[in-house]
Amino acid sequence: MKNQDYSKKILKTLAEKPAISIETLQSDQDKKTCYAIARSLKNLVENGYAEIHNSENRKFVKITKKGKSKFNSIKLEAEDALVPGAWDGLWRIIILDLDEARKSEREALRYLLKKAGFVCVKNTVWISPYPYENLFTNIKKDLGFKTEIMIMVTDKVDEETQKAFLEAMKK
Repeated sequence: MKNQDYSKKILKTLAEKPAISIETLQSDQDKKTCYAIARSLKNLVENGYAEIHNSENRKFVKITKKGKSKFNSIKLEAEDALVPGAWDGLWRIIILDLDEARKSEREALRYLLKKAGFVCVKNTVWISPYPYENLFTNIKKDLGFKTEIMIMVTDKVDEETQKAFLEAMKK
């Protein structure tokens, strides 16, 4: 298994729990696997995706906001990411309003929106028929956004918006 795969597994484990001991991550593993996990964990910490906290007799690792964002990106890139074949009749509309000071976050969100099948129909307005609103609600909460991201689910959009969506899908 590649170190990248270990990093993904570690991020997945950390995303499911508030914190986990390093011993638990390495339990029931052979020496080679323990080394790979330790190396992957070191890379995650160095890249700001995880942080290590020391308690009296143990070291714990915790995912960071940047790590949660990375994990969400990995979920969208996974080949087994579930996108329903049948449309449920609801449109997901996300409006982004991040100023220039948050450009890197804005670009990361645009990337995630594209990966999730959203199409930009107006400078800051993204639309999709896919049910990823919960993912973006979690991202919004994790990054501490209030009104910088607005998420709407509706059963109706006007005909011109539908046309703009279909045109953008062709590009």
